[in-house]
Formats: sequence, C-alpha cells, structure tokens
Amino acid sequence: MERNLSTITANYRLSRRRFLQAMAGLSLSTASLTLLDACSSQPAAPGTGEETLETTTIRLLGIPGICQAADYVAEDFLKAQGFTNVQYIKKEGPKGIGVALASGEADINMHFAAPLLIQVDAGDPIVILAGVHVGCFELFGSERIREISDLKGKTVAIPELGSSQHIFISSMVAYVGMDPNKDINWVTYPPAEATQLLAEGKIDAYLAFPPSSQELRAKKIGHVVVNSMMDKPWSQYFCCMVAAHREFMQKNPGATKRALRAILQASDRCAREPEQVARFMVDKGYTPNYDYALDAMKMIPYNKWREYDPEDTLRFYALRLHEVGMVKGTPDELITRSADWRFLNELKVELKEQA
Repeated sequence: MERNLSTITANYRLSRRRFLQAMAGLSLSTASLTLLDACSSQPAAPGTGEETLETTTIRLLGIPGICQAADYVAEDFLKAQGFTNVQYIKKEGPKGIGVALASGEADINMHFAAPLLIQVDAGDPIVILAGVHVGCFELFGSERIREISDLKGKTVAIPELGSSQHIFISSMVAYVGMDPNKDINWVTYPPAEATQLLAEGKIDAYLAFPPSSQELRAKKIGHVVVNSMMDKPWSQYFCCMVAAHREFMQKNPGATKRALRAILQASDRCAREPEQVARFMVDKGYTPNYDYALDAMKMIPYNKWREYDPEDTLRFYALRLHEVGMVKGTPDELITRSADWRFLNELKVELKEQA
C-alpha cells in the first residue's frame, strides 16, 4: 500500500474504522506502531457503526512458543481498538491456557481445538469464537513408525495425560480405528527428555509443536509421520481457535468483538509479514531462535480464518473424542454449548478489504 502516515493522519474526516483498515496494510515499523497507540480512540457511542467498548482492560495469556503468535502480535491492534490496559498473564504451557480461560483469569485467547472441547464437555464456561490457523503440530516417529496405524502397541511420550499432545494423538489414532486407551503405551516425560529418548530409539513417537518440531528436524531426530499443516485430514481443520471466558463475553460483547477483530488482524499480519513477526517473537522473548521462528511462520497457514468453517473443526474433533470416550457429549451437543460465530461472521464482512 503506497500511503504514508502523514497523508493518513492529515485527513481528519477519515473514520476510525477506515483508518484502522488502512493501518492494517502497514508493516510493524516503529512509526506505525506509535501512531496506532496514539490513535486508540475512546469507546464509540451507540449508532456510530462501531461497538461500544465496555472495558478498556483485556487479559490474554503469554506462553513460550510460536503457535500463539497472533495473540502477541495483536497487542498493538488491541490498543488501536481502544484497550488501554493490555495484559499478558504468564503461563508455562498450553494446559495453562485452558485453565486460565475457564477460571476467568484470562478474558480471551487462542487455544487448541480438541482440548477446548474436553473443557466444554466438563462444563467449563468457555465460548469458542473463531478459528485462527490450520495445523502446527507434527508427529515424529522412529524407524518403526511409518504411518499412524504403526503406533499400535508402541510407546509414545507425552508431557502428561490430558496434555495437548495426548489429546491430539488420541484423536489421530481414533481416526484410523484404534483405541488410545488400549492400543498405545503412554509414557510421560518432559519435552527435552522425550526428544532424547526418541533420538536413542527408546520411544516410538512424540508429537511436537514449534519450535520443537523445527529443532527435531534440524537435528535429524526421528522423521515426520504426520504434518498437520500439509497432511489430510488434519490440514483441513483449524488447530488453534479463539475462545473467551463466557461471563466476559456476556458482559462485554463490544469488547469481545473488538478483541477478536484485533487477533484476526494479527493473524493476517502473521501470514503477510512472516519475517517481521518472527523477529518480533524473538525480540519479545517468546521464542529464542529466529530461523526456527521464521520456518514456523512460513509453514503455519495463518490466512485460513475466512475460508475454513470453524464448526467443521469442532465436529471433526468432537467425533474423534466421543468415539474414544474422552468426551460424553455428541458433536452437536458440544457445538451448541460451546460455539458462537456471530462476531466472526460480522468480521468476515468488515475485514474483507484486508484479505
């Protein structure tokens, strides 16, 4: 977009919505981020075509890794939406995201689709609002594992039962007709130990997320059995979705929509500017290795939130989890209890010009 900042700001009649749309095409430069901060407006009055902002505080989660990049890049977009107090609550791993969303410690955040369904089935007050990106996990196996069905009777390492790795692998083996409760020998190890055990051939498989997957490939440890960003059916469904604490959404619908808008705009930026986002992730301390971060940013499809139906993702994983007894509710029951696509459908229209 050939439009400089002085031209944009000089036009004082430019609406806030159009201004933000124009800004979305700019890079993550210091000037553009400073201007985004300066132009964070006050809550819009009803009837202006914008949502009333019920609160100027928004709480997300900050965990190490790359999959959550859109959450972190969203910070300046959130400020542009009028949030003056953007908080990132530190957590150690993905499981902490679900706990924080359920308790209300966090207001909104990205999280993995399948674990979200297990939480909804357990009665946690979580609402799923949109899909963000497709894939990100990769299943690495020893020479004994060439396809998912080869995992039958084999030893698979996970951080703990109920972890994202455990749930996703269970979904995968259920898809090929196996019972993860009977057909897999689960062992629990921290990621570093599991990686070493795979290198030594003492376990048969390990599910990795970026940057661990990049490290495994760089060190030639095991081989990729399934790449969820490329291999069907996993590449046809969202991996990470946006979810909110139910009470926050009910009390603050305008703020919820604005926060979702910011995350989806950030997702577009991840797809459009992988080099800048990878550098941002390293500079902010979310991941240490720029090359690994860039590889992940280029591989993960961040630009599918307009195209894919998030309900298809919930139905796919809910069916797999129901088949193996990890959820009691049927896919229709879980979707009815968990999903609200109203904001997403509106934003698909509003943000169409930015595609």
